[in-house]
Amino acid sequence: QVQLVESGGGLVQAGGSLRLSCAVSGRFFRINAMAWYRQAPGKSRTLVARISNSGSTNYVDSVKGRFTISRDNAGVNLQMNNLNPDDTAVYYCNYRALEFPWSIENDYWGQGTQVTVSS
Repeated sequence: QVQLVESGGGLVQAGGSLRLSCAVSGRFFRINAMAWYRQAPGKSRTLVARISNSGSTNYVDSVKGRFTISRDNAGVNLQMNNLNPDDTAVYYCNYRALEFPWSIENDYWGQGTQVTVSS
């Protein structure tokens, strides 16, 4: 079974930077999109950034100009600069993919990594 494993979270002061990475354990037949979501305490999980298999990206307004999503052979990354306390959340990577040629498209999730920004 394919699994996603995030790394790179931690505690940082406001104005600092962190880089999140998400690696795939296993193999997908086809990946249609990769994304990062976040969930702050008491709130629902929301999209932060997405990159399609064509390379096009989109971001939630609150992170535009500060966060950059990218992909490489290992997986998907999120470079986060100029962090502020409102960015504090558990961050989840997401793949929208087919595991086998006969599969339907599914959402796959990592276990989450905590990002805490102190003021």
